[in-house]
Amino acid sequence: MLDNNQIAAAAKVLNDHWHAGTKLGALDGAIRPHGRAEGYAVQAELEKTSREKLFGWKIAATSEAGQKHINVAGPLAGRILAETLIADGGTASMKGNAMRVGEPEYAFRMARDLAPRTTPYSVQEVLDVVGTLHPAIEIPDSRFADFTSAGEAQLIADNACAHLFVLGPATPADWRAIDLVEERPTITLRGERYTGHGKNVLGDPRAALAWCANELRALGLTLRAGEVVTTGTCHPPLPIQAGDMFAADFGAIGNVSVKFA
Repeated sequence: MLDNNQIAAAAKVLNDHWHAGTKLGALDGAIRPHGRAEGYAVQAELEKTSREKLFGWKIAATSEAGQKHINVAGPLAGRILAETLIADGGTASMKGNAMRVGEPEYAFRMARDLAPRTTPYSVQEVLDVVGTLHPAIEIPDSRFADFTSAGEAQLIADNACAHLFVLGPATPADWRAIDLVEERPTITLRGERYTGHGKNVLGDPRAALAWCANELRALGLTLRAGEVVTTGTCHPPLPIQAGDMFAADFGAIGNVSVKFA
């Protein structure tokens, strides 16, 4: 079991690589997390490196394509740090990004705290404390040179491959009446059009949101008012490169876009 010093040391290595835009093969055996709990302990230390309030949470690998992309069996939760935000329509740097993919996502913003408890939350209980729904784009990356062989414990420590994040405006539509399972956002990239599907997000983006709430509950954490939860890609990760414009049209829910340089 890693002690507090080892956890802090692992977080520092990952944070240093993130800021430098460099990669590592694996964490040294003396500070390498084994199991999800140790991975999340390292990730929690990463949050302390931010001078700003936690922006929210992301979920990696909510789709089969996403799981294959990073070679894990199921979803992983990660933190969205405020300094990773790119404005809607803004420009994201490709510097140090080896994964080089964009992901169209559904993101929920909490209207109030989800009351902590020991028993699991239902989907409806989590939705009851949501304020707004947003279109979003995640630009993931890993600090590991070969993220497919890092394993879930190291990937959780690596903030579940969090890198950059774009949040679109809150939808004016009555999103609670929309069947998100059957929504089919259109992504435009380099003149090609791609169609996502809400059901790719753990069967239902709302179910993915509840999964995140329950994953945090097991860690003694809860979703807080104002935090955003982005629920995972609704289309297999799309390759991106400098000069691209990635635009996602979520129909009545709204639009979001980002350029790459």
